[in-house]
Amino acid sequence: MTARMIMKLRLAGSQPIASDVRLLRMVHPRRPQLPPWQAGSHVDVHLPEIGVRQYSLCGDPADTSSYTIAVKLEPGGRGGSRWMHRELAEGAQVHVSAPRNHFPLLGGDGRVVLIGGGIGITPLAAMAYTLVAEGSDFVFHYCARDEDRAPLLKELRELCGDRLRVWLSSQDNRFDPVSTIAREAGAEIYACGPERLVGAVSAAALAAAHPENRLHTERFTALADADFTREPFEVVLGRSSRRLVVPADRSLLAVLEENGVGLESSCEIGVCGACECGYLEGDVIHRDVVLSPTQRKDRMMPCVSRARGRLTLDV
Repeated sequence: MTARMIMKLRLAGSQPIASDVRLLRMVHPRRPQLPPWQAGSHVDVHLPEIGVRQYSLCGDPADTSSYTIAVKLEPGGRGGSRWMHRELAEGAQVHVSAPRNHFPLLGGDGRVVLIGGGIGITPLAAMAYTLVAEGSDFVFHYCARDEDRAPLLKELRELCGDRLRVWLSSQDNRFDPVSTIAREAGAEIYACGPERLVGAVSAAALAAAHPENRLHTERFTALADADFTREPFEVVLGRSSRRLVVPADRSLLAVLEENGVGLESSCEIGVCGACECGYLEGDVIHRDVVLSPTQRKDRMMPCVSRARGRLTLDV
């Protein structure tokens, strides 16, 4: 596995911000400033004996004195959130990567619509900071079950004012993506959260013929895989014409790595975007939740995506 630059940061603050979410603030032990980042960025957090987990930066991008992430406790998860909630104490050293951004906030003067739910609110919070600072025209739709399970809600109310719309399902006050998108024709829409929410927003945008390049989504969970049958395929390395076979039970990323083609990687489930590479020819079966339809025309994530027949990579 090839990794990004890793920094040893100090946990300077840890506090609950919802019934199952903790806000963690990390600083460099010697330097007053951390590498700059833009709204939508995430970092890799390396956890001892557990592995790497990705978390969106949710603070103000203009403030590089610290990195702030929100960690939701997932009792049925892989153990990373439990460790960070129960074992990580203030003052502890945390190994964190430099930020990467696969969910950028695009520039421009047009209307922006933010739609988020659950822990998916975190990258949108950073976007809100940037939009407020730029004086942009935007609205923020915040979806939650109730206020006890709504991380960063108080902070966002103070930041956004009447541009924040809060939808609480426990009060039978539910967000309607169909009517919302119908009212926001031509706006740049950013959606992040549970698959149910993001899927509904995507379906509503498709039904409304909303421009594909103005809908931007981010998901934190891997694509459902139950009905997908993996088949072997051939891969050609475009820069050397070398040919390799990817068996049905191996990933393209694994085959590339064992044959000396080093690609950066992290989650290996198609969520983080670290292993992205280009391809020149082939019928790619995209299994990631990162790339847009336009990007998929010549980019892929070899940790999960495969191909039919022969694939020529731009490596």
